[in-house]
Amino acid sequence: MPDAMPIVDTHAHVFRRDLPMAPEALTLPHHDFELDEYEAILDRHGVDFSCIAAPSFLGSYNDYTLAAIADRRRFRTTVILDPDTDPYILRMMDRDGAVGVRLSLRNQKVLPDLASYQWVRFLRRLADIGWHVHLHIDGQRLPQVLPALQAAPVNLVVDHFGRPDPAGAAQSAGFEALLRAFDTGRTFVKLSGGFRLGCDPAPLAARLREVGGPDHLVWGSDCPFTDFADKVTYQSVLDSYAGWVPVEADRARINAASRALYRF
Repeated sequence: MPDAMPIVDTHAHVFRRDLPMAPEALTLPHHDFELDEYEAILDRHGVDFSCIAAPSFLGSYNDYTLAAIADRRRFRTTVILDPDTDPYILRMMDRDGAVGVRLSLRNQKVLPDLASYQWVRFLRRLADIGWHVHLHIDGQRLPQVLPALQAAPVNLVVDHFGRPDPAGAAQSAGFEALLRAFDTGRTFVKLSGGFRLGCDPAPLAARLREVGGPDHLVWGSDCPFTDFADKVTYQSVLDSYAGWVPVEADRARINAASRALYRF
């Protein structure tokens, strides 16, 4: 097996077009992509484990993904939940393979008040059961949400290199705020979706390795590459990852961090 191969893919989606779609969805799937098809891809590329990221277009309809991974210990999932979700429901989902809550805030006109009692209570409940917050947001808005998330005792995983403003990239205010968030020791950044950024991910990866270190990075394929499936393959994202993290020992540390964070 090539030494560049990760053992944990922390970001993929599975779905069917006949599922309930959130009315605020920005994009909708054009095809079905189910767990068996994705698992065959993992097998072909020697990837051992995966976390299914809750797709924003399904909203809080987590039923399909939780049923798909039931009793399949190779998989975990993040879910989209209302902050008033009962803690007993959280524990049931934990038993069924959920490991975190996805905050899909990108392009939202109004951000939630993460410093409110409702959210502070919810974030504490996530920490109490060992879950993380899986954050997807436009990079320039990171400074608006990071203080409240850093104040909470919960691990934070930020999607897609933090999606920095392409104009500033590694020098943008949002990316600099993300780098400072490593100071908590509870912040992780996902090397994923580089093909979506509109800027070269390599300098971003270099700065993340330098400041956060491999122990606070994870890798994700973003399979099935929605809106980019004609340009991106699983092998191409593996090759990109090997370029971003060229040292085998660093990749080994990323794998170890991923297994611990996603509880494999």
